[in-house]
Amino acid sequence: MNIRRLLVLFIALGFSQIILTACTRNNPVETGTPTAAVATETAVISPEPTKTPIPPTPTPIPLAAIINGETITLAEFQAELTRFQAASPITGTNLASDPGAIVLNELIDQTLLAQTAAQNGFIVDENLLQTRIDTLETQLGGAQALEDWKTKSGYSNDDFLRALKRSVAAAWMRDQIVASVPKIADEVHVKQILLPTATQADEVYSSLQSGTNFLELAATYDPVTEGDLGWFPQGYLGEPAIDEAVFALQPGEYSQVVETEIGFHVLYVVERDPKHTLQPDARTALQIQAIQDWLRERRNQSEIKILLP
Repeated sequence: MNIRRLLVLFIALGFSQIILTACTRNNPVETGTPTAAVATETAVISPEPTKTPIPPTPTPIPLAAIINGETITLAEFQAELTRFQAASPITGTNLASDPGAIVLNELIDQTLLAQTAAQNGFIVDENLLQTRIDTLETQLGGAQALEDWKTKSGYSNDDFLRALKRSVAAAWMRDQIVASVPKIADEVHVKQILLPTATQADEVYSSLQSGTNFLELAATYDPVTEGDLGWFPQGYLGEPAIDEAVFALQPGEYSQVVETEIGFHVLYVVERDPKHTLQPDARTALQIQAIQDWLRERRNQSEIKILLP
């Protein structure tokens, strides 16, 4: 940041002299008569006090966003964007979407998580920060390897410490959210008949209405899995329409035709358990959903200003 210096101008005040001259009469001056002395006066003007110079106004730091009063600088955003774009070929990230939006949203999410961690009493002090640095050095192969990585990634030391501190706090808060997801949940065991067209699905539904056995019909459409979707809780499939249909059914009941992006479904509940132990993949899906729900709610409660042009 360049700080402009103001030049203070001092105005020199000159002193003016006012000479008062006495006038003589018009009468001729007689020889030998002494001339009266003329008295003069000098007016003294006191100088004005020197004005105190106005301190220079600092140049504002360009910002990318403000989250609940905490700033993300434009320089920090641009550096993270550069790192993200450089890593994309390695991570396989699709840059067809807006990379700037991806990076800014991640910075905002991390800031919200870190702020809440602090509110919950989690403080990233110097000892904890050094522990994380020691871990990184071990993973990368030593202190010099970490310095080389920082240089290659475009981190100054201050930027690196700030990013690491925020990341550590955000990770702690994510862990709290993830741990809050229970290991048991209300789950259903479901089978389906999936059709590519609405006409075919309507024909299947009509056949079921006429008394055709669902399980036998499902086996004819899918001899390998017999349409078995297994056990799952609400939110696992990522299809609200399916959740709404199957969790309204009792075991032995089938749904009306449900349309999704992949086709037309007729769904059948085989079993239901309100306290079923979650499979690891199901619990992971619920944990991801819990973080997304938490961030959505936190954003709605926060004051977030996006300042990018």
